[in-house]
Amino acid sequence: MSATDSHIPEVAVVILSWNGRRQLADFLPSVCRSTYPRLKIYLADNASTDDTVAFVRRAFPDVHCLLNDRNYGFAEGYNVALRGVQATYYVLLNQDVEVEPGWLEPMIAFMEQHPQIAACQPKLRSYLQRDYFEYAGAAGGWLDALGYPFCRGRLFYTLEKDVHQYDDPVYLFWASGAALCIRAEVFHAAGGFYAGFFAHMEEIDLCWRLQRMGYRIGYCPQSVVYHLGGGSLPQGNPQKTYLNYRNNLMMMARNLSRGERWRRIPFRMLLDVISIVYGMAHRTPAEMLAILKAHRDFIRWYRKNRRTLPRQTVPLCELQGYYPGSVIWQYFAKSRKFFSDLPIKSRLITLNLQDQ
Repeated sequence: MSATDSHIPEVAVVILSWNGRRQLADFLPSVCRSTYPRLKIYLADNASTDDTVAFVRRAFPDVHCLLNDRNYGFAEGYNVALRGVQATYYVLLNQDVEVEPGWLEPMIAFMEQHPQIAACQPKLRSYLQRDYFEYAGAAGGWLDALGYPFCRGRLFYTLEKDVHQYDDPVYLFWASGAALCIRAEVFHAAGGFYAGFFAHMEEIDLCWRLQRMGYRIGYCPQSVVYHLGGGSLPQGNPQKTYLNYRNNLMMMARNLSRGERWRRIPFRMLLDVISIVYGMAHRTPAEMLAILKAHRDFIRWYRKNRRTLPRQTVPLCELQGYYPGSVIWQYFAKSRKFFSDLPIKSRLITLNLQDQ
């Protein structure tokens, strides 16, 4: 390492994997070709039952392997693994992500230029349709008044083609866990991911907490990655439906003040039930049952944890990336299928990218 390099922040790319040998064979080579000068790449293995670890050690000897003693899921899996990783920045990367050459440098420069930003994401495009945005993060995450997450470039299952309409760096509500760049010190100060989620919504919950701590979340469009998606639980899987609905309610309860909880969560649960009735033609019986189970388990969780939930906190309306309306109403009633169609422009804050 040269004297010049010693002034460059250390970055740890950490890929959490469970039985991911096949995907790592396809996607890890692009990560290993990264040109960032002070970079270490880690495989955090969640007790795979295949030969993932042996394969990575043989085919990618420069990748450091961190072995979790069991499958902790996404949230706690990262929490456990990152206790042993020293770096200035963590980049948490899904095992099914291909990166473009030079993808890291813009994100780290972006973070260095904006110390108020605790976490950011690159532009996420689809691996299978490479000129379209990808479901899990697209061009950055927002949240509506009833806790429904959506993205610039993706409303529900409508994915936009990337024609550079979202090439502006902006504040977000949440950055995608598929490719999340975060200050290591801040990750630990915030308590990491909430282990009770197991998987799904953990990055939104973390970003919400970071904003409550006074930080901001950003989007760096100069960095581009391609996400396959659906590797662990595909769309339509009842377990995925269950975790999304349960965890979303838990996330709202964990971050809203008591008054906002009582105003927003009951109405949100009512909409979930209505979605079951109107979704009978599109959902399987197993999916509809998963939503009801999610409500049941949320109520059980709430009764157990209600005394630890915040009484007062930063109002949702004061956070960046918050849409005060209903994305469901805009999408289904007003037929506004693209983020750019939403009445939201006044809430966008574009950041300066000087010297990048």
